[in-house]
Amino acid sequence: MRNGLLILLLAAGVVSCSADPKQAIETGKVEWMRDLDAALENSQRSGKPVFALFQEVPGCAGCKQFGREVLSHPLIVDAIESEFVPLLIHNNQPGKDAELLKRFNEPAWNYQVVRFLDHQGKDLIPRKDKVWTTGPLAERMIQTLEKSGREVPGYLSLLAAEESSSLRSAAFGIFCFWTGEMKLGQIKGVITTEAGFIKGREVTLVRYDPRVISLHELIDQAVSIDCSDSIHVPASELGSLARQGRKLSALEGYRAAPERDQKKQLSRLRLGGLDLTPAQRTKLNAWLPVDRNRALSFLSPAQAEKFPS
Repeated sequence: MRNGLLILLLAAGVVSCSADPKQAIETGKVEWMRDLDAALENSQRSGKPVFALFQEVPGCAGCKQFGREVLSHPLIVDAIESEFVPLLIHNNQPGKDAELLKRFNEPAWNYQVVRFLDHQGKDLIPRKDKVWTTGPLAERMIQTLEKSGREVPGYLSLLAAEESSSLRSAAFGIFCFWTGEMKLGQIKGVITTEAGFIKGREVTLVRYDPRVISLHELIDQAVSIDCSDSIHVPASELGSLARQGRKLSALEGYRAAPERDQKKQLSRLRLGGLDLTPAQRTKLNAWLPVDRNRALSFLSPAQAEKFPS
């Protein structure tokens, strides 16, 4: 009787559900809309861009990997659901999905493609194929928000930087690497810090984004905050910096300190099951002692709800 009633309700359009009660691996953990018109109306009402995923469902191993890794990354999921209108279009199904492929000139049975649309269904940034990893997808999400005149959340910018292949390293000697992690982690362009040792002396290893801060600028700032008892840079950087009058050593023989010595400011909090990226841990460790609001700006909405008060 119950099954018969459900069938009647579905036929009448009173109840709706996806074809599969269990979400497909290829679509990750995002809650998707499946109706273009409804998504565009939502976009016009909210001002949010449409995150349109064209995806094989069921799909190949690469499509499943994209769903498991990229579309299930907690920060990507949170950004899609809070900053965009998520829309899923199957690229290997008949009916309305096939009609939408023709409308957007998308090939059938293609690998996943994400397009960012305004409320009229027009591309906000140029279509791009083969964007299949977290960092490049986050970069395109940022470009879309900027093009739409919307604020880019700090956690999304940090994620894109953390996933970048352009990050570089340097280490700074200081009397206490706990202090080094806190002070150096506050510098804009520093993405992660780690407490460690070089030749038995405490240092803070920094990974920084050279698109935001140059090594020369990073050293200047480290000097200004008394985090430069010694400076260790890759051997390839020694020549140019030495000509600027810097006393430097090659970044060699580094070893990380034990886990108990990492992120000492953050270790005082009971974070429970809160899943933070290394970059988020760095920024929270750096800013919580001095500016709680600034620290929390690096959390996604879902993370902020779980953060201890």
